[in-house]
Amino acid sequence: METESEPYVRLATLRQLHQAIAELNTARSLADTLQTVADGVVTGLGYELACVNVVQADGDLVVAAFAGSTAAESLITGRVGSRGSWERRLAMGESWGDLRFIPHTEGWVLLEDDVPQWFTEGPYPRFEDEWHPQDRLYAPMYAAARRDPPAHARGGGGELLGVISVDRPRGGRRPGPWGQEALQMYASQAAIAISNARLRANMQRALVRLEREQQALRASEESFRQAFEYAPSGMAIAEMGGDQHGRLLRTNDALCRLLGRPASAMRRHSFSDLVHPEDIGTLLRTSAEGGRAELRLERRDGTYVWVSLRNSVVADTTDGPRFLLTHVEDIEERKGRELQLAHRASHDSLTGLPNSAELRSRLSARLCSRPHALRETAVEALDAAYGGYDGTVVHKPGYDPYDGYDGYGGYDAYEETSGGPRGGPFDHHVHLVAPTESGGGAPAEDGGDGAGDDGTKGLAVLFCDLDGFKSINDRFGHNTGDEVLIEVARRLTTGVRDGDTVARLGGDEFVVLADGLGAADAADLAVRLRNAIIPPIRVDGRAVRVGASFGISWASCGMSVEEVLQSADQRMYIEKRSRSKAPRRAG
Repeated sequence: METESEPYVRLATLRQLHQAIAELNTARSLADTLQTVADGVVTGLGYELACVNVVQADGDLVVAAFAGSTAAESLITGRVGSRGSWERRLAMGESWGDLRFIPHTEGWVLLEDDVPQWFTEGPYPRFEDEWHPQDRLYAPMYAAARRDPPAHARGGGGELLGVISVDRPRGGRRPGPWGQEALQMYASQAAIAISNARLRANMQRALVRLEREQQALRASEESFRQAFEYAPSGMAIAEMGGDQHGRLLRTNDALCRLLGRPASAMRRHSFSDLVHPEDIGTLLRTSAEGGRAELRLERRDGTYVWVSLRNSVVADTTDGPRFLLTHVEDIEERKGRELQLAHRASHDSLTGLPNSAELRSRLSARLCSRPHALRETAVEALDAAYGGYDGTVVHKPGYDPYDGYDGYGGYDAYEETSGGPRGGPFDHHVHLVAPTESGGGAPAEDGGDGAGDDGTKGLAVLFCDLDGFKSINDRFGHNTGDEVLIEVARRLTTGVRDGDTVARLGGDEFVVLADGLGAADAADLAVRLRNAIIPPIRVDGRAVRVGASFGISWASCGMSVEEVLQSADQRMYIEKRSRSKAPRRAG
């Protein structure tokens, strides 16, 4: 039966408990919170000693705080008890709700385990409910979600945060139902306070880490900005993907100076707006795949500069937009030297015309090893006209090689003679039958009316040999001879169309490649070029004259480059012999 003073005791205890719980929320750190928990047991609940054991990351429990005895605090604070020993303690003894009471009559079996403990002195109990110095009372602290743990958690489940150990309750008596409820309620609030303190500590560590990362990011961004802005070579950032793909978002001062354009104007363009038309394919491949390319960019004044582009794809954030970071290096000087060396390797040093190697390369690019089936007809016709080797066919890229040749009323010789499917290694090569000549007339330059022409077009090869050049060299020296060759090269180049090739084969021999000509067209071209060479050439105040003999052949698939040139050379000598009786002057 409740005594008259017991309500007042309960009210006083409740006030002390309320004050202890309020103080739990004032601690600034986890360590302060743990010590406040221990102090609250002593000051709020009236126990003489209190120890707070906290679960570590490895599952064992460490003595994190102690209140009531300085000597005991220095003895056991920081010591660790294994999880297994604690689970055994929480599984035995009497269950007072969440509390565990192990009377001294059973506690002797725990004297040898590794749980840190202290022993107090005092009188042995005289009454049944008096506290014995070796009695043990534990208040487990569970996480908030498991504040009301199931049976399996009461023996040391995974939700355990720690255990409060108490000794010597007020009055020297075991706590009654009210005291047990107060201790259990306090342990529950202590668990919440510890969880909150840990959360605050984790948040503080996260905030410190975030601040450090932000500082590092700001430092990195500043370093990038300075490296970008003050780089000695051009730098640009462009959009990647979307409707604005390739648009320049940012350019540094070096790139603006290189292209002679202000940054505000650069932002209105993409590299595709500035690249040379011949290099647009290279730019697109580089932009799509990253990597490096060499191409030409347009300056503000309309000129182009050779640059090396190095692209890399970067992401703004983990899932953010991607950008193209481009490094632009001026290689105009190096590219100029490379082009100059390449030009020297492929062009005659005296006249500047393509040399013999370049001529053979251009011819070889136009020929394939397989002759067209109609070529034999052209060979026979040319043999009849010239008494020598054949005319030819020419191939052009972009067409099916055996696609309906119309030169003979739509007759497709390959399909007719091979009986096989079209295709194979010649899919992108077109065979054109060389022009056939009829009429057998004398060449136009000798007063004849020229050969007949069936309308077929081909690649004409005109072999030119100067008449009387050797006597100029012998009489006036090689310097005069060189000037004559330079002027002849100029006159030949002036007399042909854009796209035709005039090459110096060596000595006083030149070769002209003219595509898309019929037999009569080629004969007329030879006459025009010969007439352009004949007029006097002034060198060092004197006028000298040379003549020219031309031989016309046709480049034909199935022929080698040497066969084509040899055929034109032979026909040039045929013409030279036919004109040997004509009066010639030199010098």
